[in-house]
Amino acid sequence: MSHSRTVPVALVKKPHATPGDAEYVLGTGIEESVRLGLQHRLWSSSAHDLWERAGIQPGMTVLDVGCGPGHASMDMAQIVGPGGKIIAIDESVVFLKQLNEQAKARKLTNIDRVLGDVQNLDKAIPGNDGLIDMAYARWVFCFLARPEDVINGLARLLKQFGVVAIQDYFSYESMTMAPRRDIFTKVVKAIAQSWRDQGGDPDIAARLPGMLRKNGFKVKHIAASERIARPGSTMWHWPASFWSTFLPRLEKLGYITSAEHEEFMAMWTAAGEDKDCFVMLPPVFDLIAIKT
Repeated sequence: MSHSRTVPVALVKKPHATPGDAEYVLGTGIEESVRLGLQHRLWSSSAHDLWERAGIQPGMTVLDVGCGPGHASMDMAQIVGPGGKIIAIDESVVFLKQLNEQAKARKLTNIDRVLGDVQNLDKAIPGNDGLIDMAYARWVFCFLARPEDVINGLARLLKQFGVVAIQDYFSYESMTMAPRRDIFTKVVKAIAQSWRDQGGDPDIAARLPGMLRKNGFKVKHIAASERIARPGSTMWHWPASFWSTFLPRLEKLGYITSAEHEEFMAMWTAAGEDKDCFVMLPPVFDLIAIKT
């Protein structure tokens, strides 16, 4: 796949943009940033496997869709090297500032940060139609009200035979604790409903192949990663970090009561001491599609 550099993209601020504008549904505070860092490390091997399967190469221009604090952006920047470029787009000023600080600390000069809505890529990244080699999105589409608008934008931005690599959820509510606990099931359903009520879809991976095909892509690869978390394992800390940052928001929004929150956390603490317990985590689906 040949490479041509994109038109330079600067960090373009929206009028009156301030930290907190268009806030990520899970928040943009320091606790969430730390959680995202842990999450990236725990899922980094999966991401790298997908990038390799998608054919990422030195010299490529790669769009990181909904980059957050940029953990994946920085990894990919090292792969594409100084002859390539990462365009990292997100709606959070806070996250993009964190990415800038970390990129400078790592002496990565090939990352362009863009403040913008991934559902309006034409407006956010003008002048780059047909110039991008690859796009990557992880746990982004599940939070979007207009996911097909993203696919449509990618269809214009990518070169012919450019690649889209996506990691996202399907059957989110199949996340289960074993042995089953009613409060666990109830809270998982509340989480999924809160995303739906804000326009998202915790089962978005089921709809993505059709959206991709309608917009001129051919899906080349679909696979699922099903992970198990056991007390004392490193992966146990992935859901644990999510409960601590998101459940207070879930209670504040009225999806669970204070009593249910307390019951859940007491249950989770007890489960952490139960060597026979495990959690079947929500399936994460990998998709790779080629622009035809």
